[in-house]
Amino acid sequence: MNILFMGTPEFAKVSLEYLVNDNFNVAGAITQPDKPKGRKMVLAPSPVKEYCLRKNIPVYQPQSSKSAEFFELLENIAPDVIAVVAYGQILPKNVLEYPRYGCVNAHASLLPKYRGANPIYAAIAEGETATGITTIYMDEGIDTGDMILRESIQIGENETYGELYGRLAQMGGEALAKTLAQIQDGSAKREEQPKTGASHTKKTDEQTREIDWSQEAKKIHDKIRALSPSPAAFTRINGKKMIIYKSEITRENSESCIDAECKDGFVRILELQPEGGKRMSARDFLNGNKIEKGAVWGG
Repeated sequence: MNILFMGTPEFAKVSLEYLVNDNFNVAGAITQPDKPKGRKMVLAPSPVKEYCLRKNIPVYQPQSSKSAEFFELLENIAPDVIAVVAYGQILPKNVLEYPRYGCVNAHASLLPKYRGANPIYAAIAEGETATGITTIYMDEGIDTGDMILRESIQIGENETYGELYGRLAQMGGEALAKTLAQIQDGSAKREEQPKTGASHTKKTDEQTREIDWSQEAKKIHDKIRALSPSPAAFTRINGKKMIIYKSEITRENSESCIDAECKDGFVRILELQPEGGKRMSARDFLNGNKIEKGAVWGG
């Protein structure tokens, strides 16, 4: 079975690794064009491209999935199936219908919940205790196709986006490899997504990142987890910006900790980055700084 892989970030690279390690015939990979990074804005390849170059997998970077160049690639590679993981572009109908076995996607949520590009953030920010991976046959909708596999894991009460991302990347790779094996041997099932319970994710922005201390402690704690390590939640203390990476909920205020009061208790800050400083533990911050009682949070 000739497989064309499409993906861009680290999450996708892990899935590609699983396919290579399981000896699937990956005929090529399509990833997003190199993007400028860092202060000098030097063009950098995606994690998928870096992996392909190391493994001598043919890699392509068309600007658009709707271009003639893109379709010409399909005709040259002639895939039996296209495996898509966090590629970053919506595929048109002529691409979706090209392979004999269709296009298969591994999505980081328990569909139909959290369709769209930001499912891991959404699950944590909404206080979910479980999430997972769903593999689907892609259609023209956004993550609306028929399900093949749906596997779940628990989310830790203090688990951050970065930690859950790593676990789901591994789970996604396993699920995609299992899905393609089932397609190859003819045992893959096809199940329509539930008609109820669908939701869509939103992009984060500066307003999303800023903490509202009038909310409940759990809501604030979940926001901090969902945005860590990047782009990271932030607040202001007496007008100075502070980025917060890790926290926990506490009901009692301790003078030896950084406990920010909110609607129904306190959020204890464990890791932070003060304005103009570096990331550090709250304990290290307090060794050289003091937050006065009555400090204005969010001011």
